[in-house]
Amino acid sequence: MDALDTRLIGLLRENARESVASLAKQLRVSRGTVQNRIDKLLATRVLLGFTVRTTPEAASHRVRAVTMIRTEGDADAVLKALRGYPEVRALHTTNGRWDIVAELATDTLPQFDEVLRQIGKVRGVANSETSLLLSTHKL
Repeated sequence: MDALDTRLIGLLRENARESVASLAKQLRVSRGTVQNRIDKLLATRVLLGFTVRTTPEAASHRVRAVTMIRTEGDADAVLKALRGYPEVRALHTTNGRWDIVAELATDTLPQFDEVLRQIGKVRGVANSETSLLLSTHKL
């Protein structure tokens, strides 16, 4: 990846539906260059796809949080178990105090409470700490 790829990704973050012609004009390169760069970024899995962003009010999963998890024993088994919960949107391994960070989303607080209880029962989960996501700020 070079500076042009970085600028292209930044523009796509702003508006993934921007036309190739418009992107080319903003980047001051040809349409072919932009299309080739997008194709290469997709092929190398730097770009994983294009998505729709909605306001938190419009999203069906209104309760969002991150749960930091400390594991005992087999962390891979904990990750495998967490993958089975539809409320778990993403999993990250990390260093430091916590071993795993799980991004969670539910429709209601009672559903959120229940998924936290279930995560606490997963074999190998030693401790966890959860923070609700109150607002999201654009990059």
